[in-house]
Amino acid sequence: MPDAGQVLLTLLVIFAVTYALRLAPFVALRRVRDSAVVDHLARTMPLGVMAILVVYTLSTVDLTAAPHGLPELAGVGVTAALHLWRRNAMLSIIGGTGTYMALVAVL
Repeated sequence: MPDAGQVLLTLLVIFAVTYALRLAPFVALRRVRDSAVVDHLARTMPLGVMAILVVYTLSTVDLTAAPHGLPELAGVGVTAALHLWRRNAMLSIIGGTGTYMALVAVL
């Protein structure tokens, strides 16, 4: 069984490594903040990630069986409409998810 000194040393190493890993992105970002690549990624990644998630989610929808993708289409439509109208991500997500869940329960 390790003594108290070994446990304390182990904990200190764990704390130091955890702190360093959490600090590293901020230190790295400071050096590349004015980079054109980072600026481009900051503008395009959120839209790209959302597009990939939507395509991946909708790729498993069976359009040949009832309800022929209607809940998914309505959920995406309500999400997009709410976001274009209010520009509120939380409202869009809740509205689209609620629409989808309600249609799945009814259809």
